[in-house]
Amino acid sequence: MIAENLNKVLNTIPSEVTLVAVSKTKPNSAIIEAYESGQRVFGENKVQDMAAKAEALPKDIQWHMIGHLQGNKVKYIASFVSLIHGIDSLKLLKEVNKRAAQNDRVIDCLLQIHIAQEETKFGLDKSEAQAVISIAEDLKNIRIVGLMGMATNTSDEAQVRKEFAGLKDLSVKLKTENCQLTIVSMGMSGDYLLAIKEGSTMVRVGSAIFGARN
Repeated sequence: MIAENLNKVLNTIPSEVTLVAVSKTKPNSAIIEAYESGQRVFGENKVQDMAAKAEALPKDIQWHMIGHLQGNKVKYIASFVSLIHGIDSLKLLKEVNKRAAQNDRVIDCLLQIHIAQEETKFGLDKSEAQAVISIAEDLKNIRIVGLMGMATNTSDEAQVRKEFAGLKDLSVKLKTENCQLTIVSMGMSGDYLLAIKEGSTMVRVGSAIFGARN
């Protein structure tokens, strides 16, 4: 079933868009099923789950940290994480840089931008993001490669479209010579097709592949 769902989703995504299969709460067996169908990029939102899965599963999996990341937990994933989606403060970015240096790595990061109307979602505004980018040029063990945002949880398609378009636009405006921002991570199971239309280059899809959350 998972293999079938995965192929269905892949058939709706242009080849230049990266699919992050959101495997949070799912057992290793489900991840292996997707892996055997060719999927290599998986997203987790809890550090301890991701560390345990990375330990047990094939080493060529690219693990994306897609949840809210606390600074004191960075050390547990710094040796293997492929991309951190939710950098929402300079303090967190500096911690990632420090832990990456200890592991002799450069870790790719996305800045999380607050695009939704809900107050509960984390993220930077435009001026905060600009400030982080300018300071990040001195941090040698991280690379800011793009932006991530989560749209308002609403059935108003025009609202969601506007938020996605705004994030894409911001990624163009914030580009610098040293910070190209090639990734725009936006869109989940319910709205990823809309996100792709508005310029998403990376979508995070869980339930459409693995079924409802456990």
